[in-house]
Amino acid sequence: MIDFEKFVKYSRPGPRYTSYPTAVEFSEDFTYDRYLEKLHAQKSSTPLSLYFHLPFCRSACYFCGCNVVFTSKEDKKVRYIDYLKKELSILQKHIDTKREVIQLHFGGGTPTFFDANQLQEIIAAIKEVFPNWSDEAEVSCEIDPRFLSEEHMKVLSEGGFNRVSFGVQDFDPRVQQAVHRIQTFEETKRAVELARKYGMQSVNIDLIYGLPFQTLESFQKTLELTLQLDPDRLAVFNYAHVPWLKKTMRKIDETTLPSPDVKLAILKYTIDFFTSNGYKMIGMDHFAKPEDELFKAIEKGELHRNFQGYTTKGGADLIGIGLTSIGEGEDYYAQNFKEMSAYEEAIDNGKLPYHRGVELGQDDKIRKAVIMELMANFKLDIPRIEKQFGIDFKEYFADALKALKEFEEQELVKVSDKAIEVNETGTLLIRNIVMPFDAYMKKHGEGKKVFSKTV
Repeated sequence: MIDFEKFVKYSRPGPRYTSYPTAVEFSEDFTYDRYLEKLHAQKSSTPLSLYFHLPFCRSACYFCGCNVVFTSKEDKKVRYIDYLKKELSILQKHIDTKREVIQLHFGGGTPTFFDANQLQEIIAAIKEVFPNWSDEAEVSCEIDPRFLSEEHMKVLSEGGFNRVSFGVQDFDPRVQQAVHRIQTFEETKRAVELARKYGMQSVNIDLIYGLPFQTLESFQKTLELTLQLDPDRLAVFNYAHVPWLKKTMRKIDETTLPSPDVKLAILKYTIDFFTSNGYKMIGMDHFAKPEDELFKAIEKGELHRNFQGYTTKGGADLIGIGLTSIGEGEDYYAQNFKEMSAYEEAIDNGKLPYHRGVELGQDDKIRKAVIMELMANFKLDIPRIEKQFGIDFKEYFADALKALKEFEEQELVKVSDKAIEVNETGTLLIRNIVMPFDAYMKKHGEGKKVFSKTV
Protein backbone atom coordinates (compact mmCIF):
# COMPACT_ATOMS: atom_id res chain seq x y z
CA MET A 1 0.00 0.00 0.00
CA ILE A 2 1.20 3.51 -0.82
CA ASP A 3 2.20 5.56 2.23
CA PHE A 4 1.02 9.08 1.40
CA GLU A 5 2.39 10.56 4.61
CA LYS A 6 5.88 9.96 3.20
CA PHE A 7 4.85 11.28 -0.17
CA VAL A 8 3.63 14.80 0.65
CA LYS A 9 6.86 16.14 2.19
CA TYR A 10 8.82 15.84 -1.04
CA SER A 11 7.14 18.60 -3.05
CA ARG A 12 9.97 20.54 -4.70
CA PRO A 13 10.85 21.75 -8.21
CA GLY A 14 12.31 19.05 -10.41
CA PRO A 15 12.52 17.86 -14.02
CA ARG A 16 10.07 15.39 -15.55
CA TYR A 17 13.04 13.65 -17.21
CA THR A 18 11.67 13.12 -20.69
CA SER A 19 15.34 13.61 -21.54
CA TYR A 20 18.73 13.80 -19.85
CA PRO A 21 20.23 16.34 -19.96
CA THR A 22 16.89 18.16 -19.86
CA ALA A 23 15.84 20.78 -22.41
CA VAL A 24 17.04 23.50 -20.00
CA GLU A 25 20.58 22.53 -21.04
CA PHE A 26 19.95 22.85 -24.79
CA SER A 27 22.02 25.60 -26.42
CA GLU A 28 23.38 26.83 -29.74
CA ASP A 29 26.82 25.59 -28.66
CA PHE A 30 25.77 22.34 -30.31
CA THR A 31 26.11 23.75 -33.81
CA TYR A 32 24.21 23.02 -37.00
CA ASP A 33 27.31 21.50 -38.63
CA ARG A 34 27.89 19.25 -35.64
CA TYR A 35 24.24 18.18 -35.77
CA LEU A 36 24.62 17.21 -39.42
CA GLU A 37 27.71 15.17 -38.54
CA LYS A 38 25.60 13.26 -36.01
CA LEU A 39 22.86 12.61 -38.58
CA HIS A 40 25.36 11.39 -41.18
CA ALA A 41 26.95 9.04 -38.64
CA GLN A 42 23.70 7.23 -37.85
CA LYS A 43 23.73 3.53 -38.68
CA SER A 44 21.43 2.19 -41.38
CA SER A 45 20.69 -0.77 -39.12
CA THR A 46 19.22 1.47 -36.39
CA PRO A 47 15.44 1.90 -36.75
CA LEU A 48 13.72 5.27 -36.84
CA SER A 49 11.14 6.93 -34.60
CA LEU A 50 9.45 9.97 -36.16
CA TYR A 51 7.79 12.86 -34.35
CA PHE A 52 5.79 15.45 -36.30
CA HIS A 53 4.70 18.62 -34.54
CA LEU A 54 1.42 19.99 -35.90
CA PRO A 55 1.30 23.20 -33.87
CA PHE A 56 -2.00 24.92 -34.60
CA CYS A 57 -4.88 25.47 -32.18
CA ARG A 58 -7.94 27.68 -32.60
CA SER A 59 -7.70 29.04 -29.05
CA ALA A 60 -5.66 28.66 -25.89
CA CYS A 61 -6.24 26.09 -23.16
CA TYR A 62 -4.78 27.95 -20.19
CA PHE A 63 -3.22 24.85 -18.59
CA CYS A 64 -1.29 23.86 -21.72
CA GLY A 65 2.50 23.77 -21.65
CA CYS A 66 2.94 22.82 -25.33
CA ASN A 67 4.40 24.98 -28.07
CA VAL A 68 1.37 26.08 -30.08
CA VAL A 69 0.33 28.62 -32.71
CA PHE A 70 -3.18 30.06 -32.35
CA THR A 71 -4.94 30.68 -35.64
CA SER A 72 -8.23 30.34 -37.48
CA LYS A 73 -6.69 31.00 -40.90
CA GLU A 74 -6.74 28.13 -43.37
CA ASP A 75 -3.81 29.48 -45.41
CA LYS A 76 -1.45 29.07 -42.45
CA LYS A 77 -2.13 25.34 -42.33
CA VAL A 78 -1.69 24.99 -46.10
CA ARG A 79 1.61 26.88 -45.90
CA TYR A 80 2.83 24.72 -43.01
CA ILE A 81 2.19 21.51 -44.97
CA ASP A 82 4.31 22.90 -47.82
CA TYR A 83 7.16 23.59 -45.42
CA LEU A 84 6.88 20.13 -43.85
CA LYS A 85 7.32 18.65 -47.33
CA LYS A 86 10.35 20.87 -47.95
CA GLU A 87 11.84 19.85 -44.61
CA LEU A 88 11.37 16.18 -45.49
CA SER A 89 13.09 16.77 -48.83
CA ILE A 90 16.11 18.33 -47.09
CA LEU A 91 16.16 15.58 -44.48
CA GLN A 92 16.53 12.97 -47.24
CA LYS A 93 19.97 14.41 -47.97
CA HIS A 94 21.18 13.79 -44.44
CA ILE A 95 19.76 10.45 -43.29
CA ASP A 96 18.91 7.12 -44.87
CA THR A 97 15.12 7.37 -45.06
CA LYS A 98 14.82 3.74 -46.17
CA ARG A 99 15.59 2.62 -42.61
CA GLU A 100 12.81 0.78 -40.81
CA VAL A 101 10.31 3.04 -39.05
CA ILE A 102 9.08 1.56 -35.76
CA GLN A 103 7.27 4.59 -34.35
CA LEU A 104 5.42 7.68 -35.62
CA HIS A 105 3.70 10.25 -33.46
CA PHE A 106 1.63 13.30 -34.37
CA GLY A 107 1.67 15.86 -31.56
CA GLY A 108 0.52 19.42 -31.20
CA GLY A 109 -1.14 21.76 -31.01
CA THR A 110 -4.19 19.99 -32.32
CA PRO A 111 -3.26 17.60 -35.17
CA THR A 112 -6.92 17.15 -36.10
CA PHE A 113 -7.29 20.92 -36.45
CA PHE A 114 -5.97 20.10 -39.93
CA ASP A 115 -8.90 18.78 -41.96
CA ALA A 116 -9.04 15.15 -43.10
CA ASN A 117 -7.69 15.89 -46.59
CA GLN A 118 -4.78 17.85 -45.15
CA LEU A 119 -3.93 15.02 -42.73
CA GLN A 120 -4.06 12.59 -45.64
CA GLU A 121 -1.65 14.83 -47.57
CA ILE A 122 0.79 14.89 -44.63
CA ILE A 123 0.64 11.11 -44.18
CA ALA A 124 1.19 10.53 -47.92
CA ALA A 125 4.24 12.82 -47.88
CA ILE A 126 5.70 10.90 -44.92
CA LYS A 127 5.12 7.50 -46.55
CA GLU A 128 6.75 8.68 -49.76
CA VAL A 129 9.94 9.69 -47.96
CA PHE A 130 9.90 6.83 -45.42
CA PRO A 131 8.73 3.71 -47.31
CA ASN A 132 9.91 1.01 -44.87
CA TRP A 133 7.54 0.41 -41.96
CA SER A 134 7.66 -2.31 -39.33
CA ASP A 135 4.57 -4.50 -39.16
CA GLU A 136 4.59 -3.76 -35.42
CA ALA A 137 5.10 0.00 -35.74
CA GLU A 138 3.44 2.13 -33.07
CA VAL A 139 1.63 4.89 -35.00
CA SER A 140 -0.17 7.40 -32.80
CA CYS A 141 -1.93 10.74 -32.84
CA GLU A 142 -2.96 13.19 -30.13
CA ILE A 143 -6.58 14.25 -30.61
CA ASP A 144 -8.79 16.99 -29.24
CA PRO A 145 -12.29 15.43 -29.37
CA ARG A 146 -13.76 18.84 -30.16
CA PHE A 147 -11.93 18.76 -33.50
CA LEU A 148 -12.60 15.27 -34.78
CA SER A 149 -14.75 14.04 -37.64
CA GLU A 150 -15.37 10.53 -38.91
CA GLU A 151 -13.37 11.52 -41.98
CA HIS A 152 -10.38 12.28 -39.72
CA MET A 153 -10.55 8.85 -38.12
CA LYS A 154 -10.96 7.12 -41.48
CA VAL A 155 -7.83 8.85 -42.80
CA LEU A 156 -5.83 7.94 -39.70
CA SER A 157 -6.94 4.32 -39.89
CA GLU A 158 -6.14 4.01 -43.59
CA GLY A 159 -2.80 5.71 -42.93
CA GLY A 160 -1.76 2.97 -40.54
CA PHE A 161 -2.44 4.72 -37.24
CA ASN A 162 -3.21 2.25 -34.47
CA ARG A 163 -3.17 4.42 -31.32
CA VAL A 164 -4.94 7.62 -30.33
CA SER A 165 -4.74 9.79 -27.25
CA PHE A 166 -7.67 12.01 -26.31
CA GLY A 167 -7.19 15.14 -24.24
CA VAL A 168 -9.91 15.44 -21.59
CA GLN A 169 -8.30 16.93 -18.43
CA ASP A 170 -11.59 17.27 -16.49
CA PHE A 171 -15.31 16.94 -17.25
CA ASP A 172 -16.46 19.48 -14.63
CA PRO A 173 -17.98 22.54 -16.41
CA ARG A 174 -16.61 25.00 -13.83
CA VAL A 175 -13.08 23.66 -14.20
CA GLN A 176 -13.41 23.66 -17.99
CA GLN A 177 -14.50 27.29 -17.99
CA ALA A 178 -11.58 28.30 -15.77
CA VAL A 179 -9.03 26.68 -18.12
CA HIS A 180 -10.81 27.86 -21.29
CA ARG A 181 -11.62 24.41 -22.67
CA ILE A 182 -15.31 23.55 -22.89
CA GLN A 183 -15.66 19.89 -23.86
CA THR A 184 -18.72 17.78 -23.12
CA PHE A 185 -18.70 14.14 -22.11
CA GLU A 186 -20.81 13.39 -25.19
CA GLU A 187 -18.15 14.86 -27.51
CA THR A 188 -15.48 12.70 -25.92
CA LYS A 189 -17.68 9.58 -25.96
CA ARG A 190 -18.35 10.04 -29.66
CA ALA A 191 -14.61 10.39 -30.33
CA VAL A 192 -13.82 7.19 -28.44
CA GLU A 193 -16.57 5.34 -30.31
CA LEU A 194 -15.09 6.49 -33.63
CA ALA A 195 -11.66 5.23 -32.56
CA ARG A 196 -13.14 1.82 -31.76
CA LYS A 197 -15.13 1.75 -35.00
CA TYR A 198 -11.97 2.36 -37.05
CA GLY A 199 -9.92 -0.29 -35.32
CA MET A 200 -7.59 1.70 -33.07
CA GLN A 201 -5.70 -0.88 -31.00
CA SER A 202 -5.17 1.45 -28.06
CA VAL A 203 -7.19 4.39 -26.78
CA ASN A 204 -5.58 6.67 -24.19
CA ILE A 205 -7.25 9.42 -22.19
CA ASP A 206 -5.35 12.28 -20.54
CA LEU A 207 -6.55 13.78 -17.27
CA ILE A 208 -4.96 16.52 -15.16
CA TYR A 209 -5.30 17.08 -11.42
CA GLY A 210 -4.40 20.36 -9.75
CA LEU A 211 -6.54 22.56 -12.04
CA PRO A 212 -8.64 25.53 -10.83
CA PHE A 213 -11.71 24.73 -8.71
CA GLN A 214 -10.99 20.99 -8.64
CA THR A 215 -12.11 19.21 -5.49
CA LEU A 216 -11.96 15.57 -4.53
CA GLU A 217 -15.71 15.29 -5.08
CA SER A 218 -15.65 16.95 -8.51
CA PHE A 219 -12.71 14.84 -9.72
CA GLN A 220 -14.44 11.66 -8.52
CA LYS A 221 -17.22 12.43 -11.03
CA THR A 222 -14.65 12.94 -13.79
CA LEU A 223 -13.08 9.57 -12.99
CA GLU A 224 -16.46 7.81 -13.05
CA LEU A 225 -17.29 9.30 -16.45
CA THR A 226 -13.84 8.40 -17.76
CA LEU A 227 -14.30 4.78 -16.68
CA GLN A 228 -17.49 4.63 -18.77
CA LEU A 229 -15.31 5.25 -21.85
CA ASP A 230 -13.29 2.08 -21.09
CA PRO A 231 -9.88 3.41 -22.24
CA ASP A 232 -6.94 1.01 -22.64
CA ARG A 233 -4.56 3.48 -21.02
CA LEU A 234 -4.81 6.62 -18.91
CA ALA A 235 -2.37 9.38 -18.14
CA VAL A 236 -3.23 11.37 -15.02
CA PHE A 237 -0.82 14.29 -14.84
CA ASN A 238 -0.05 16.67 -12.02
CA TYR A 239 -0.71 20.16 -13.43
CA ALA A 240 2.61 21.96 -13.91
CA HIS A 241 1.88 25.62 -13.17
CA VAL A 242 4.77 27.55 -14.73
CA PRO A 243 3.37 31.01 -15.61
CA TRP A 244 6.91 32.41 -15.84
CA LEU A 245 7.38 30.13 -18.87
CA LYS A 246 3.87 29.98 -20.35
CA LYS A 247 2.00 33.27 -20.71
CA THR A 248 -1.42 31.67 -21.07
CA MET A 249 -1.07 30.21 -17.57
CA ARG A 250 -1.09 33.76 -16.22
CA LYS A 251 -4.81 33.82 -17.03
CA ILE A 252 -5.38 31.25 -14.29
CA ASP A 253 -6.32 32.71 -10.91
CA GLU A 254 -3.82 31.03 -8.58
CA THR A 255 -6.17 31.44 -5.62
CA THR A 256 -8.51 28.90 -7.28
CA LEU A 257 -5.86 26.17 -7.54
CA PRO A 258 -6.38 23.26 -5.12
CA SER A 259 -4.10 23.06 -2.08
CA PRO A 260 -1.39 20.36 -1.85
CA ASP A 261 -3.59 18.45 0.60
CA VAL A 262 -6.48 18.41 -1.87
CA LYS A 263 -4.18 17.38 -4.72
CA LEU A 264 -2.84 14.56 -2.57
CA ALA A 265 -6.35 13.38 -1.77
CA ILE A 266 -7.23 13.44 -5.48
CA LEU A 267 -4.12 11.46 -6.36
CA LYS A 268 -4.73 8.89 -3.64
CA TYR A 269 -8.35 8.43 -4.70
CA THR A 270 -7.38 8.22 -8.40
CA ILE A 271 -4.90 5.42 -7.73
CA ASP A 272 -7.39 3.50 -5.60
CA PHE A 273 -10.17 4.06 -8.15
CA PHE A 274 -8.33 2.79 -11.21
CA THR A 275 -6.53 -0.09 -9.50
CA SER A 276 -9.85 -1.30 -8.06
CA ASN A 277 -11.37 -1.12 -11.54
CA GLY A 278 -8.90 -3.37 -13.31
CA TYR A 279 -6.05 -1.01 -14.21
CA LYS A 280 -2.41 -1.27 -13.16
CA MET A 281 -0.15 1.67 -12.33
CA ILE A 282 2.74 2.30 -14.69
CA GLY A 283 5.18 4.89 -13.50
CA MET A 284 4.32 8.10 -11.77
CA ASP A 285 1.30 9.07 -13.86
CA HIS A 286 0.12 6.24 -16.13
CA PHE A 287 -2.40 3.41 -15.82
CA ALA A 288 -3.06 0.55 -18.22
CA LYS A 289 -5.07 -2.61 -18.44
CA PRO A 290 -2.99 -5.66 -17.45
CA GLU A 291 -3.00 -6.98 -21.03
CA ASP A 292 -1.54 -3.70 -22.38
CA GLU A 293 1.96 -3.96 -23.83
CA LEU A 294 3.18 -1.16 -21.55
CA PHE A 295 2.45 -3.29 -18.53
CA LYS A 296 4.04 -6.33 -20.14
CA ALA A 297 7.16 -4.26 -20.90
CA ILE A 298 7.58 -3.05 -17.33
CA GLU A 299 7.32 -6.63 -16.06
CA LYS A 300 10.22 -7.53 -18.38
CA GLY A 301 12.17 -4.35 -17.53
CA GLU A 302 11.89 -3.21 -21.17
CA LEU A 303 9.90 0.01 -20.80
CA HIS A 304 11.45 3.17 -22.25
CA ARG A 305 10.81 6.89 -21.83
CA ASN A 306 11.13 9.72 -24.34
CA PHE A 307 9.48 13.05 -25.15
CA GLN A 308 6.21 11.29 -25.98
CA GLY A 309 6.14 9.59 -22.56
CA TYR A 310 6.40 5.86 -21.88
CA THR A 311 6.91 3.51 -24.83
CA THR A 312 7.95 -0.04 -25.64
CA LYS A 313 9.92 1.15 -28.68
CA GLY A 314 13.47 1.76 -27.52
CA GLY A 315 16.75 1.71 -29.42
CA ALA A 316 15.62 3.95 -32.30
CA ASP A 317 16.94 7.27 -33.55
CA LEU A 318 14.20 9.84 -32.96
CA ILE A 319 13.86 12.46 -35.71
CA GLY A 320 11.87 15.57 -34.82
CA ILE A 321 10.14 17.20 -37.80
CA GLY A 322 8.23 20.46 -37.81
CA LEU A 323 8.22 23.60 -35.70
CA THR A 324 9.95 23.17 -32.27
CA SER A 325 10.23 19.37 -32.62
CA ILE A 326 12.93 17.56 -30.67
CA GLY A 327 15.03 14.69 -31.99
CA GLU A 328 17.26 12.30 -30.09
CA GLY A 329 20.27 10.26 -31.17
CA GLU A 330 22.63 8.02 -29.26
CA ASP A 331 24.62 10.98 -27.93
CA TYR A 332 22.67 14.15 -28.71
CA TYR A 333 19.35 16.00 -28.56
CA ALA A 334 18.35 18.46 -31.27
CA GLN A 335 15.46 20.95 -31.35
CA ASN A 336 14.00 22.86 -34.28
CA PHE A 337 13.22 26.58 -34.20
CA LYS A 338 10.23 27.63 -32.07
CA GLU A 339 9.45 30.74 -34.15
CA MET A 340 7.69 30.14 -37.46
CA SER A 341 9.65 32.86 -39.27
CA ALA A 342 13.01 31.32 -38.29
CA TYR A 343 11.72 27.82 -39.13
CA GLU A 344 10.67 28.92 -42.62
CA GLU A 345 13.82 30.96 -43.23
CA ALA A 346 16.09 27.98 -42.54
CA ILE A 347 14.12 25.76 -44.93
CA ASP A 348 14.05 28.50 -47.60
CA ASN A 349 17.86 28.50 -47.37
CA GLY A 350 17.96 24.75 -47.96
CA LYS A 351 18.84 23.92 -44.36
CA LEU A 352 17.15 21.82 -41.73
CA PRO A 353 15.33 24.11 -39.26
CA TYR A 354 17.66 23.09 -36.42
CA HIS A 355 18.08 25.68 -33.66
CA ARG A 356 19.72 24.26 -30.55
CA GLY A 357 20.55 21.07 -28.73
CA VAL A 358 23.13 19.32 -26.63
CA GLU A 359 25.87 16.78 -27.31
CA LEU A 360 26.28 14.20 -24.59
CA GLY A 361 29.66 13.57 -23.06
CA GLN A 362 30.54 10.24 -21.44
CA ASP A 363 29.31 11.39 -18.01
CA ASP A 364 26.00 12.49 -19.55
CA LYS A 365 25.57 9.09 -21.21
CA ILE A 366 26.20 7.23 -17.95
CA ARG A 367 23.79 9.40 -15.98
CA LYS A 368 21.19 9.26 -18.77
CA ALA A 369 21.30 5.45 -18.71
CA VAL A 370 20.79 5.38 -14.93
CA ILE A 371 18.07 8.05 -14.81
CA MET A 372 16.06 6.72 -17.76
CA GLU A 373 16.23 3.12 -16.53
CA LEU A 374 14.91 4.15 -13.13
CA MET A 375 12.27 6.46 -14.62
CA ALA A 376 10.93 3.72 -16.86
CA ASN A 377 11.32 0.47 -14.93
CA PHE A 378 11.90 1.61 -11.29
CA LYS A 379 14.78 -0.81 -10.98
CA LEU A 380 18.43 -0.46 -11.95
CA ASP A 381 20.73 -3.39 -12.73
CA ILE A 382 23.99 -2.06 -11.25
CA PRO A 383 26.36 -4.75 -12.66
CA ARG A 384 24.96 -4.13 -16.16
CA ILE A 385 25.68 -0.39 -15.90
CA GLU A 386 29.19 -1.13 -14.57
CA LYS A 387 29.88 -3.49 -17.48
CA GLN A 388 28.37 -1.16 -20.08
CA PHE A 389 30.41 1.88 -19.05
CA GLY A 390 33.42 0.36 -17.31
CA ILE A 391 32.82 2.07 -13.97
CA ASP A 392 32.68 1.17 -10.29
CA PHE A 393 29.10 2.24 -9.57
CA LYS A 394 29.54 2.89 -5.84
CA GLU A 395 32.63 4.96 -6.44
CA TYR A 396 31.27 6.86 -9.45
CA PHE A 397 27.97 7.69 -7.75
CA ALA A 398 29.15 8.05 -4.15
CA ASP A 399 27.42 11.44 -3.75
CA ALA A 400 24.17 10.21 -5.31
CA LEU A 401 24.08 7.09 -3.16
CA LYS A 402 24.65 9.23 -0.10
CA ALA A 403 21.69 11.43 -1.10
CA LEU A 404 19.57 8.31 -1.59
CA LYS A 405 20.05 7.33 2.06
CA GLU A 406 17.10 9.53 3.04
CA PHE A 407 14.84 7.61 0.64
CA GLU A 408 16.23 4.32 1.91
CA GLU A 409 15.46 5.30 5.50
CA GLN A 410 11.92 6.18 4.44
CA GLU A 411 11.72 2.71 2.82
CA LEU A 412 11.05 4.21 -0.60
CA VAL A 413 14.03 2.56 -2.27
CA LYS A 414 16.22 -0.45 -1.59
CA VAL A 415 19.90 -0.25 -2.56
CA SER A 416 22.13 -3.33 -2.76
CA ASP A 417 25.34 -4.23 -4.58
CA LYS A 418 23.24 -5.60 -7.43
CA ALA A 419 20.36 -3.18 -7.82
CA ILE A 420 18.42 -0.08 -6.91
CA GLU A 421 14.76 -0.98 -6.49
CA VAL A 422 11.95 1.54 -6.03
CA ASN A 423 8.82 0.47 -4.13
CA GLU A 424 5.22 1.42 -4.89
CA THR A 425 5.28 4.68 -2.92
CA GLY A 426 8.65 5.52 -4.40
CA THR A 427 7.37 5.26 -7.98
CA LEU A 428 5.26 8.34 -7.32
CA LEU A 429 8.39 10.15 -6.19
CA ILE A 430 10.61 8.84 -8.96
CA ARG A 431 11.52 12.37 -10.10
CA ASN A 432 12.87 13.10 -6.61
CA ILE A 433 14.66 9.76 -6.41
CA VAL A 434 16.58 10.19 -9.68
CA MET A 435 17.52 13.84 -9.05
CA PRO A 436 20.67 12.91 -7.05
CA PHE A 437 22.03 11.35 -10.26
CA ASP A 438 21.48 14.62 -12.19
CA ALA A 439 24.77 16.53 -12.43
CA TYR A 440 22.96 19.72 -13.51
CA MET A 441 20.67 20.14 -10.49
CA LYS A 442 23.27 22.01 -8.41
CA LYS A 443 23.64 24.52 -11.22
CA HIS A 444 19.99 25.60 -10.98
CA GLY A 445 19.65 25.68 -7.20
CA GLU A 446 16.59 25.13 -5.08
CA GLY A 447 14.94 28.52 -5.45
CA LYS A 448 15.31 29.16 -9.17
CA LYS A 449 12.11 28.91 -11.23
CA VAL A 450 13.11 26.34 -13.82
CA PHE A 451 10.95 23.29 -13.17
CA SER A 452 7.45 22.50 -11.93
CA LYS A 453 6.95 20.88 -8.52
CA THR A 454 7.25 17.12 -8.25
CA VAL A 455 4.15 16.81 -6.05
